Amino acid sequence: MPKIDNEKFYISAIQKHGVSAKGVNWASSHSQKTRFRVICELLPSDLSSVSIIDAGCGFADFYTYLQKKKNLPKAYIGIDALEDMSAIASNNTGCQIITADIIKEEIPQADYVVCSGAMNVLEKFETYQFIQNCFQASTIAFVFNILHGDKESQTYNYFTKQQLQNIANDLNVTQSIYKEDYMEDDITAIFFK
Repeated sequence: MPKIDNEKFYISAIQKHGVSAKGVNWASSHSQKTRFRVICELLPSDLSSVSIIDAGCGFADFYTYLQKKKNLPKAYIGIDALEDMSAIASNNTGCQIITADIIKEEIPQADYVVCSGAMNVLEKFETYQFIQNCFQASTIAFVFNILHGDKESQTYNYFTKQQLQNIANDLNVTQSIYKEDYMEDDITAIFFK
């Protein structure tokens, strides 16, 4: 079960790698973009009529990815627990970026809430709370990726597909879809209302 200082984990990455994929502890820009692509496969092909909350937005790289694809949502709000990340995301996008602890605080509503990588260093119960709060904030669905498998790690948080389905059942998710064939040890899920 991960037991690390979340703030120290990310601040040290920013200091070492700057504003980059590695600066938010992704292995590479390629792995980050692969995860974004898979999230987009589960979202509507045209985002211009939907609102999106990016939970654990980091530098708002998902917004930048959508911008490069010329597929921005009608409204985008980023949320991150770290003020440094929020400030950089706000500067990068000009969008509303909120500094909040998603595990403990209520977040605004949007059609879709997305999360890429932000749950990988949480403890199991914290992950459940994060998923629950994001799902409640979505009016259509919550789309997220998380490390996949039954590995034990002092740093990272892994979930099996069955564990995710148990959470979906507990939250009364009407439909859940999983993608797990795009990268080793990773799974992307969408939980529909």
